[in-house]
Amino acid sequence: MSTVSSRSELLALLSERSVRLGEFTLQSGAKSNFYVDCRQTALHARGAALIGEVLHSLLRAKEAELGLQLQGVGGLTMGADPIALAIAIRSSLAGDPKPIHAFCVRKEPKGHGMGRQIEGPFAQGDVVAVADDVITTGGSTLKAIEAVEREGGRVAFVVCLVNREEGGQEAIEARGYPVVSAFRKSEFL
Repeated sequence: MSTVSSRSELLALLSERSVRLGEFTLQSGAKSNFYVDCRQTALHARGAALIGEVLHSLLRAKEAELGLQLQGVGGLTMGADPIALAIAIRSSLAGDPKPIHAFCVRKEPKGHGMGRQIEGPFAQGDVVAVADDVITTGGSTLKAIEAVEREGGRVAFVVCLVNREEGGQEAIEARGYPVVSAFRKSEFL
């Protein structure tokens, strides 16, 4: 299946499973009549496969454009976890010579064991993309970026499933991180 038809199928699946209209309070505290719960699609078998295909393609294109080689992709738990894993699985299935591995960023460092904030195959010096399911204000994404950089990672860019077009992309890019989005809110309305 081509990425174009996969993108169309993913847009339809997100519209059916994840997009809701009504009155909602977002994580930022803002009120909205549009809500996207990407986990309803990202944790769905077909949705995960499509997310992996579409975002892997976007990620590899941006990587080539920037002339770099990524070691990983991940973001703030829980929204980014299934997105990053879908990309990593697609990378393996695509036979990438250097597959992209997934990692998870905890909201706070673990209080026991090794005290990690970043879990998975991530090492100091890795060049990574930070993933997010939905970008609204950019706050969660920036929190993940800060954690990755504190642990010695180099964030090349951000990849997200849905950009709500409410200033988040601009806030992230103002800090020097390009943002690549699979979909924009306007595509659902």
